[in-house]
Amino acid sequence: MQTFCQIDNFSILYQDDYLVAIHKPAGLLVHRSPIDKHETQFAVQITRDLIGQKVYPIHRLDKATSGLLLFALDPASARHLSDQFMQHDIQKTYQAICRGWGNESGYIDHALKYKRDKIAEKLKREQLEPQSAETAYSTLATTSVDFTIGRYEQQRYSLIELKPKTGRKHQLRRHMNHIHHPIIGDVKYGDRHHNHFFNEWLGQHRLYLAATQLEFIHPNSNQPIIIECPLESSFQYALEKLNF
Repeated sequence: MQTFCQIDNFSILYQDDYLVAIHKPAGLLVHRSPIDKHETQFAVQITRDLIGQKVYPIHRLDKATSGLLLFALDPASARHLSDQFMQHDIQKTYQAICRGWGNESGYIDHALKYKRDKIAEKLKREQLEPQSAETAYSTLATTSVDFTIGRYEQQRYSLIELKPKTGRKHQLRRHMNHIHHPIIGDVKYGDRHHNHFFNEWLGQHRLYLAATQLEFIHPNSNQPIIIECPLESSFQYALEKLNF
């Protein structure tokens, strides 16, 4: 079985004088963290070394999530983009393979309990209260696989497009679990039986969640910009096997 953490899948998707967008492979940390002290490769350092200049992180992707990651190339652009993220003016799009068949589209408005960041300092009491969290979703495709899990001889799966309106920790993973369609490969909030089936069936271990598009206002031109990101080869392989 192969665990995906290859830098081979790392690539630059867009670059100008003010920002750079990369494809972050699943299994790669955005930056150094005391939580994963054994890791030696990080998206920030790889991008910096590749383009030969300092980069400023604007947002984060979970280590297990692949896809589009945006960096600024100067402090002013970083502030401009960070403000857009803080105001939820940047539209983020993800794709996920989920258990079951659900509605064609829907809107999840479900507050999430605040999760402490282990590298954060002291938190105010009000920060520990549940935080509003909203996610729009639409089903792109559905399929079924003849395989017995529990009392069901056939398993149903969906390819779902997700557009988070807020940016809470693990929001998409928690929201999909909340509506009983957990993301495949999610070892924290997902279904271990289906995760194990995918691992054995496909011979690869990963979270099937990918950031595929960002829409925002360019920090210098003030014009709308859309950057798209292709799915990682391991994700594409799963789609092919599922006949999506």
